[in-house]
Amino acid sequence: MQVAVAQIDPQIGEKDRNLATCVARMEEAVAAGAKLLVLPECAIPGYMFGSGEEALPFAEEIPGPSTETLERECARLDLYVVCGLLERDGDGLRNAAVLVGPDGLIGTYRKTHLPFLGVDRFVTPGDTLPVFETPLGRIGIEICYDLRFPEVTRTLALKGADMVAHPTNFPMAAKIQTELITVARAAENRIYLLTANRVGKERSGEFCGWSQIVDPFGKRLAEAGEREETLLVGEVDVEKARDKDYVIPGEYELYLFGHRRPELYGALVEETQAVEV
Repeated sequence: MQVAVAQIDPQIGEKDRNLATCVARMEEAVAAGAKLLVLPECAIPGYMFGSGEEALPFAEEIPGPSTETLERECARLDLYVVCGLLERDGDGLRNAAVLVGPDGLIGTYRKTHLPFLGVDRFVTPGDTLPVFETPLGRIGIEICYDLRFPEVTRTLALKGADMVAHPTNFPMAAKIQTELITVARAAENRIYLLTANRVGKERSGEFCGWSQIVDPFGKRLAEAGEREETLLVGEVDVEKARDKDYVIPGEYELYLFGHRRPELYGALVEETQAVEV
C-alpha cells in the first residue's frame, strides 16, 4: 500500500488558501497511488498566532466547514487523510488533527504535550491517545512536540498502531528531531512513522522541513529537503509493523514487546517534582 506525506507552506490566517492547498495535495497523492495522506500541524489556520483571541476566529468546531470539505474530497478521491487544524472548544482552543476517510470523519486527536511556542501557548492539551481502526490498518496520531516523549509513540504501538501519523511544525531549532528522533521512534516501536512538517517562515518562526516516511526498521523510505514544498510517497506493509520479534531458532530470539519489564518502569508514570533554582 502506498502512503504519502505533504510538505507545504501554510500562510497564517489564510484558511481558504491553505485548505485549497491541502485539497491539491490530496489530488496529487491519489495520482501517485497513495491511499493515505498526512498533512502538517495547523495546515489550515497557520501556527504562529500571538494570542488566543487572535487565533480563535481561525478555529472551528469538529465537524465543521474544513472537515466537511475534507470529507467531501476523501469521498471523491477514495482517500484517507490526516490534517492539522485548530479546534474551537467552547471559548477555548485545541491543537488538533483529524482523520478522515471516504466514509467521513473517523476521529480527532488533540495534542497532549504543549511547548511554549506559537498557538500552543494558548490551547488546552488533550488527554487521550487513541488508535483508529481503518481498512488500511490501525492508525495512531501524535502532533509535533509529542514525538519528544517516547511514552506517546510506545503507548500508540502497545495499543496496536501500525502507522503513526505525525503532523508537525518543527522549527529550525528542532531539526534534531528530523535527524534522529523520527528514526528512533519508528525502530524502537516497529511502526511506520509518517512525519509531515512544513517549510517557510511565519512571523518569528522558520520551519525546517525534512518531512519523511520511516519504516519499522528505522529506514527512511522517503525524505524531503529543508525548503521545498513537495509530496513524499512510500510503500507500507502493515504486517511488518505487527511483527515485533527477531527470531532465528537456535541462534537468537528477541521479543521487542515480549521482553518488556513493566514492573521496572514505574518511574515513567510518577509525578515529577519541580527542581528549585
